[in-house]
Amino acid sequence: MTTLIHPTAVIHPTAEIHSTVQVGPYAVIGADVKIGAETVIGAHVVIEGPTEIGDRNQIFPGAAIGMEPQDLKYDGSPSWVKIGNDNRIREYVTINRATRAPEATLIGNNNLLMAYAHVAHNCVLENQVIIANGVALAGHVQVESQARISGILGVHQFVHIGRLAMVGGMSRIDRDVPPYMLVEGNPSRVRSLNLVGLRRANFTELEAGQVFQSLKKAFRLLYREGLPLSAALDQLDLLPDSEPLQHLRQFCRSAQTPERRGLIPSRRSAAMES
Repeated sequence: MTTLIHPTAVIHPTAEIHSTVQVGPYAVIGADVKIGAETVIGAHVVIEGPTEIGDRNQIFPGAAIGMEPQDLKYDGSPSWVKIGNDNRIREYVTINRATRAPEATLIGNNNLLMAYAHVAHNCVLENQVIIANGVALAGHVQVESQARISGILGVHQFVHIGRLAMVGGMSRIDRDVPPYMLVEGNPSRVRSLNLVGLRRANFTELEAGQVFQSLKKAFRLLYREGLPLSAALDQLDLLPDSEPLQHLRQFCRSAQTPERRGLIPSRRSAAMES
């Protein structure tokens, strides 16, 4: 009978490992770690606690999860990493715990984190997010479901990236990325709607295409008409209502609150500001 835990793996006696978990050579699993069914832990993976990992996750060699946050305010308190189900965490990904107890760095379900990605303390990743190679998320970054972040870029702390947004590679993301938009550059700018992502998510079929057309009109109002943001948002209220449009309006309004960093502009609006 083949054992699922390699004999060179080091597992703390207080760790809770489901009987179906596979653990590869030289992996280290510390105290206060809980790992759900059918999760696969690759060679040389290090997982420290407190950390909870759900079912059917694949964690590839060299990943480091649950390490102390890279935050000078951290005082050693038992903060968390909490990871859902069906995620793929590729080689040498690092996911840090939150800064304070009982806070947590949160990763949802069905996400793909490619090699060398870094998820800092207190980040929140929702579901079906793809983060490409070499992406660094600073502390308190939030990424909504189905967003796509291309490779070799940094995201400033406290930035929010909206649902189904697409961020181009080697960009500098220092303000919020609105839902459904395509952003790229240094400095980063909103270029267009994320048309490919919206089509793949079947937005062209929602309500006989009316949702897709409303989002196209919303993009023009926000980024092509030269309106102040408040006036553009008022015009969005006049478009045929839908949940995606409501979400876009709420995201844009929330981005103007003092605790947020504001929205990434388009090239045209940035030129008007200057």
